[in-house]
Amino acid sequence: MRELTKAEEHVMQILWDIEKGFVKDVLSKMPSPKPAYNTVSTIIRILEKKGFVKHTAYGKSHEYYPSITKDEYRSFTIKNLLSGYFDGSFAQLASFFAKDEKLDLKDMEKLIEEVKENVVEAS
Repeated sequence: MRELTKAEEHVMQILWDIEKGFVKDVLSKMPSPKPAYNTVSTIIRILEKKGFVKHTAYGKSHEYYPSITKDEYRSFTIKNLLSGYFDGSFAQLASFFAKDEKLDLKDMEKLIEEVKENVVEAS
């Protein structure tokens, strides 16, 4: 899996939300000023080449849908973030956010509880 550009990620966010659609459907979900139809079409075709999107053909029209889930991409992105900036350490990541976002003790305790719950579920 490869990282997406901001434009590609924006299109993927829309496809994950609508689950499937034509270029016009994706375009309709974009904020103004909207890009050109051909621009969105090109981005979707690039996403298809990268393996993120598949399509169903109806004559000359194509209905696109994600071929990977949002959770799969989120996991990939977080792992890259951890390895690239925090030496693979979740503790360093949590510490960074605690300092940078000025998390209070209540937020940290909630985070610890959620991590414990996920560890128990995974066991």
